[in-house]
Amino acid sequence: MPASISLSQLTLCAPDGRSLLADLDLRFGSERTGLVGRNGIGKTTLLAVIAGEAAPRSGAVSVNGTLGLFRQTVQTNADEALVDVFGARQALALLRRAERGEATVDELAEADWTLEARIEAALARVGLDMSPETPLTKLSGGQSTRAGLAALIFTEPDFLLLDEPTNNLDRVGRQTLYEWLSGWRAGAIVVSHDRELLDIMDCIVELTSLGAMCYGGNWRFYREQKALQLAAAQHDLAEAEKRAADIERKAQIAVERQARRDGAGRKKGAKGGTPRIVLGGLKERSENSGGSDARLADARRSQAAEAVAGARERLEVLQPLSVVLPSTGLPNSREVLRLEAVAAGYLPGHPVIRDLSFAITGPERVAITGPNGSGKSTLLALVTGQLTPQAGTVQVMSAFAMLDQRVSLLDSSASIRDNFRRLNPQADENACRAALARFMFRAGAALQRVDALSGGQVLRAGLACVLGGAKPPPLLILDEPTNHLDIDSLEAIEAGLRAYDGALLVVSHDEAFLTAIGVTRRVELTATAPR
Repeated sequence: MPASISLSQLTLCAPDGRSLLADLDLRFGSERTGLVGRNGIGKTTLLAVIAGEAAPRSGAVSVNGTLGLFRQTVQTNADEALVDVFGARQALALLRRAERGEATVDELAEADWTLEARIEAALARVGLDMSPETPLTKLSGGQSTRAGLAALIFTEPDFLLLDEPTNNLDRVGRQTLYEWLSGWRAGAIVVSHDRELLDIMDCIVELTSLGAMCYGGNWRFYREQKALQLAAAQHDLAEAEKRAADIERKAQIAVERQARRDGAGRKKGAKGGTPRIVLGGLKERSENSGGSDARLADARRSQAAEAVAGARERLEVLQPLSVVLPSTGLPNSREVLRLEAVAAGYLPGHPVIRDLSFAITGPERVAITGPNGSGKSTLLALVTGQLTPQAGTVQVMSAFAMLDQRVSLLDSSASIRDNFRRLNPQADENACRAALARFMFRAGAALQRVDALSGGQVLRAGLACVLGGAKPPPLLILDEPTNHLDIDSLEAIEAGLRAYDGALLVVSHDEAFLTAIGVTRRVELTATAPR
């Protein structure tokens, strides 16, 4: 029987007891499924429940076949090595005893003589040329991610469960994963915001507070379907507004007609000749008729207003964020950054960056690219003044703002509104609220504390505080801004950056993101020298 996973009336809750998803009925077969949805909706929790590492509030999970789970982050001990990722420490220790002639006859019979070769082959599949006994403390974040993927290859599961597998991977690592997953012919559930990865999927399942919706195609197909839904929502809103206007027009005509009838009746009564009892009956019927018409008109108005509100709400959910920002006033000819023959690193005599020279002039959008360990974070530390070059010069000729992965310019204990006022002291309350609303922090949402926000909301709040002031800084520096974002947050941030008319210096391995924000030039670093 082919591998499959079935969810029946599954209801999930967060560790704090908050409800996430209710009454899910889904079946996953031998296809690659991308799982998308906003941060906090329950994607990671769902994978944990499927893997048997967490229990649902109610419902059932049926798994036919073996599972391989890849987590976003793995807690490791200081004494652990690569072999522990594969769960093979004891088996490898037995091989080492056998090599030294210390194994018993029974142990020799149990030894897995191909173990080391299979581990090394799995590591090679993800581009790691390392011994299984390499300490995990010597691995970069990207190498740790690759090691986790190699362990999945090693176990050969019937079904893959991947949670944000491209986080921390450089471009080469991502490409390795794309190629491997493109050739995967068994089942897979992939939680990701990486649109290139989602384009490899056979179908997309979107999780919302209303449940799950399955789209039978890859990311591009999913976006096409969402565009059709957006067009339908726009049409529904236009129709609802048209009906509301029509009802209002007809109600006004009815009021005016009733007023004319009442006026005619009063004139007739004033002329005399009509018995008072008849006039009283006519007046009562007119008042009853007018009151009934008014109540009917009010009911129709109310229904029309509800239809308009519902259509507008659906449209707001589907409508991409569009941001209008004040200009930085940066002239095309003004140089904002220059590096000349720079060498830099954290250890004296061991520079990570050597002989690097480049400049940014006007509103250029420059991406710093290169493999993990090539010095991208070191370069940003140089530009922001956190690190002094060992040789050469770094000149920053304009005001700038830096948004790192933690968005540390925000005070996490303060509200979004208070952070904005602190970073933009010249802005009054109305300007503050208007700026935050442009980044979808309206009314009470602006009063949320930063430490209560999701990762995507924190970055959006940082952008709002930096770019929403009366005069945004001419240079904006971003360090891996797309890690840990959901798709909606990612697209909101892209919209904000597209509206920014200053210079951008950005470190990112996300090609779709770099394309969306209009990168005009790249500075590529290698492990030994810039290219």
